[in-house]
Amino acid sequence: MRYNFYNEFADTVRNNPQKTAVYDGDVSVTFSQLHERELKIASCIDCAVAGKTKTPVGVLLPKCADSVAADIGIIHTGNFYMNLDVKYPEERLGNIFKVIQPSCIVTSSKYKPLVERIDASMPLIVVDELVDSNIENSFKRELMHRLELMIDTDLLCIINTSGSTGTPKSVALTHRGFFDYVRCTSETWNLTNDEIIGSMAPIGFDHFSFELCMLMAKAATLVVIPDHFNMFPVKILNLMNEHKVTFIFWVPTIMVNIANMDLLEKIPMPTIKHIWFAGEVFPTNKFNVWYRAFPKTVQFVNLYGPCEITVDCTWFECTHVMDEAKPMPIGHACRNMNVMILNENNELVGKNEEGEICVRGTGLAMGYYNNPEKTAAAFVQNPLNHSYPELIYRTGDIGLVNDDGEIIFKGRRDTLIKHSGYRIELSEIEHIIMNKLKLVRNCCVVYNWGKKEITLVYENDSEIDVAAFRRQIAAELPKYMIPTAYIYMKELPRGGTGKIDRALLNKQVNEG
Repeated sequence: MRYNFYNEFADTVRNNPQKTAVYDGDVSVTFSQLHERELKIASCIDCAVAGKTKTPVGVLLPKCADSVAADIGIIHTGNFYMNLDVKYPEERLGNIFKVIQPSCIVTSSKYKPLVERIDASMPLIVVDELVDSNIENSFKRELMHRLELMIDTDLLCIINTSGSTGTPKSVALTHRGFFDYVRCTSETWNLTNDEIIGSMAPIGFDHFSFELCMLMAKAATLVVIPDHFNMFPVKILNLMNEHKVTFIFWVPTIMVNIANMDLLEKIPMPTIKHIWFAGEVFPTNKFNVWYRAFPKTVQFVNLYGPCEITVDCTWFECTHVMDEAKPMPIGHACRNMNVMILNENNELVGKNEEGEICVRGTGLAMGYYNNPEKTAAAFVQNPLNHSYPELIYRTGDIGLVNDDGEIIFKGRRDTLIKHSGYRIELSEIEHIIMNKLKLVRNCCVVYNWGKKEITLVYENDSEIDVAAFRRQIAAELPKYMIPTAYIYMKELPRGGTGKIDRALLNKQVNEG
């Protein structure tokens, strides 16, 4: 049994020294070269933190071969990484630094001034200023000795998620959680040691940490898809074909854009074997475009789960064209995870009854780093177990189990509103407009609390007449669910993960 992902990486390097680990633009890095680079970074980190272990080390780099090497080097020293988006505003980075208090930051000369403005005393490792030097064998042995003292509940990484106060919540994820997730997914869907991953996930996203673990443990190759390619989907597909990508794990937004542009007919991808998606609801009509474009041998998997349970906790394998009038199920719990749907009295609901999705299992995070209050509010004693301590995570998501035993995601607790005396799920309105009526390319429904208005913000090639809009919606929804206000945008705002920025739209609508 392995307790630390670095041991997995050491085996991978030993068995695949000349295999390509990372394609990064014009740069191709073998596992042997990646090992040399991460070891150099590890030696610098060790000096900066004075040999300490189990401390957070920040990485402020774009997603690239050096950021992969930095993460592995941090793990090699017995510490845990925290990847930071280089597009974060300075104030947000400062807030994270105050909460996490990283022991040092790995960055480049481009971002060095930014870190120094935030904290001039912060120890820095500047990757493009490192000089070649021999790493003593005694140092290598010392690092391996430290790893022998680690256990699988030690942290692998911190993932920063949005927080209501403006300071992100920093989720503390363990080696054990990722070991379990990699084993479960690899065995369930027959992932091999020859997967080539089209990596679109931002560096601070849990999908990227999963891809990194696949590289370390399964000798997977990462093809880094540059952030700016989001604006040019043709380049994404061409890059994947160039490197014969076999596996993608994306947020549906970019997949919706590709479907809208009919690119899958124009640019076939013959090497793809696994198409996974998670992070937001995939409109069924757009999913069907993808499904019809590939042979039946390609696996389509809809995954669900908040970062707090290590990537995802449920799965649904899509083996047929979906009914466009119905939402796609999120399916069944992953192996070694248990999903419970509880009502307001903390009781299990019956079939087709809605409740809050709660999760227990190996993948649960250790909590929010340096934030005991938020940890205590979300990671709570299992109300169904009164015999011994057992934590569950309350997701804040609403779901139900249908007649087929499949979990259906209904929306967030904060998208459930009371309007004109009726309980309304805003995501249901979105589903009808996008999937059943197919009126717009994309949309988000928010509630204006001051004006008591259901507000539809939509993305389309052109603005739609409001009266015509309302007539078509009225054919499917009761009067109290029809939006009152309509806001047209050529493109909806997206967050760093590519998901629609619902919080920003909510703020704009309510603050005028």
